[in-house]
Amino acid sequence: MNQKLLSLSVLPAIVILLLASCGGQSKKKPVTADTIALAPCPRFQADSAMLYIHEQCSFGPRVTGSDAAQRCGDYIAERFKAFGAEVEEQTGDVTVWDGSKLPARNIIARIPPRSATDGDSASADGQTASAPNRILLCAHWDSRPWADNDPDEANHHSPILAANDGASGVAVLLEICRLLQQQPPSVGIDMVCFDAEDMGTPEWAEDRIGSSDTWCLGSRLWAERAKAEGYKARYGILLDMVGGRGATFAREGISQELAQHVVGRVWQLAGQLGYRQFFPLTDGGHITDDHINVNLIAHVPCIDIIPYYREGPSSFGPTWHTIDDTPDNIDPNVLDAVGQTITQLIYNESTQDQ
Repeated sequence: MNQKLLSLSVLPAIVILLLASCGGQSKKKPVTADTIALAPCPRFQADSAMLYIHEQCSFGPRVTGSDAAQRCGDYIAERFKAFGAEVEEQTGDVTVWDGSKLPARNIIARIPPRSATDGDSASADGQTASAPNRILLCAHWDSRPWADNDPDEANHHSPILAANDGASGVAVLLEICRLLQQQPPSVGIDMVCFDAEDMGTPEWAEDRIGSSDTWCLGSRLWAERAKAEGYKARYGILLDMVGGRGATFAREGISQELAQHVVGRVWQLAGQLGYRQFFPLTDGGHITDDHINVNLIAHVPCIDIIPYYREGPSSFGPTWHTIDDTPDNIDPNVLDAVGQTITQLIYNESTQDQ
């Protein structure tokens, strides 16, 4: 993952300033406990999501700029196309922690609203430039180049397979896309797979000053272009490490500050669907992740669904940035809880449009 370097309890000063400049609130509004009427909704298939995880991992570590990344990126794009999405690939060089440049590749898949309006027409490159009749879903698809959190120092320079920290979020997006093809919603859905999220400064680097700026490079690329093009959406949801065994998802701090109404709706729906054990009504830390760029640069209110383990070597789980981040350590029940909750959210939004 990214700088899960753990700004878990305190945001870096620069982020606090940015939050303040964007209207971040210091006092949280209470989450409503009112029951939400559940719209008819297709069933998320965790087995399909597991297949997509295995298929991504079959390419090996998908480190930004690598041959494996090229081949896996082609696979992801083709999967989205096969499920009826309009696909755009956004490329650009990013500067990584050691000053070198790598070619990043964001993969964008769009499902238009079932009854598109003239005001929701796409701009020249396919991004919506006016009415925000759409929801943004996103995840990162690249792999960490180093297992720098592995308990065995001998593995600290080895790339990780990233079954959870990358592939799980993409797998949920792919399965949702398949469902949307079968039962098109009345709200548009944009799915963005960010590259170069996990290229941040390794733990073993001698100089880690300014290391918080070396993460989430693909989402920064996307957000800067989205801002320039006037992209709008009702809100966004980032899925990060959404399949790990034993995972629960606390309400992440930046999400609470900048998109608390979305947090409240997602956690309320999860509870009504029977997934409260995965989405407890507890607060987590402030995490440096792709949703920061979506919020602060693109100005789309975006939340982060990311695990919070209260015990163990890392709050992101025992396989985070280790060689054990493999499909064997993915729990389909966790994928199901996240996937069905987001699917329900989409169709509930569609009902509101009717």
